[in-house]
Amino acid sequence: MSLLYRALFAAVLLVPLLAGAPVIAGAAEKHRLALQISDDDPVKMNAVLNVAANVSKYYSDKGDEVEIEIVAFNAGLNMLRQDKSPVLTRLKSFQQGMPNIAFIACQNTLDAMTRNEGKEPPLVENAQRVKAGVVTLIELGEKGWTIVRP
Repeated sequence: MSLLYRALFAAVLLVPLLAGAPVIAGAAEKHRLALQISDDDPVKMNAVLNVAANVSKYYSDKGDEVEIEIVAFNAGLNMLRQDKSPVLTRLKSFQQGMPNIAFIACQNTLDAMTRNEGKEPPLVENAQRVKAGVVTLIELGEKGWTIVRP
């Protein structure tokens, strides 16, 4: 009978592995948050950065991974402009101290600004470009990301 119990015990241990479930209870979970900034308002820009920093610290303190993308479009793209961002100093500190936070710039908005200003506005060096900021938010939501507009 002991051989039968051993086989059952081994089967119980293997079922989670075969199903792709984590075996260790409480294993670190990867969280994903997308934050929207679409207003040229320093208060809102700082709110977005505060939320990103607080969420990053919360999960880091728990030992969990968190990936955060701040998606800037429309007037909110001014947040990522090297020449006029009201939060430029904070953006540089994020680049150095929080590599899990990405800054995403909408190319459609950048193209419109280029047409209006006669030249392409300079972006901060850690800004990544996407074709359309809103489409990026939609696609992140479809992949299970949490979307927040502080």
